[in-house]
Amino acid sequence: MNLRDAIEGTEYIIKEIETDDEELDAFLFSLGCYSGEAITVVSHMKNSCVVSIKDARYNIDKALAEAIKI
Repeated sequence: MNLRDAIEGTEYIIKEIETDDEELDAFLFSLGCYSGEAITVVSHMKNSCVVSIKDARYNIDKALAEAIKI
């Protein structure tokens, strides 16, 4: 299951992040988005979603949301 399938307002634990880009992995890690961390989808939009990680909110695009497995 990925973030695009997540129910809004429900907290999930990140199982893995499937990207081939090391810079993107490092960026997500700096945001606190890594395996074992809690994440909540605040809202779904047409081509993105708003997530809450460690009391901060981020808008991520559809492709990245599909790469984050919960």
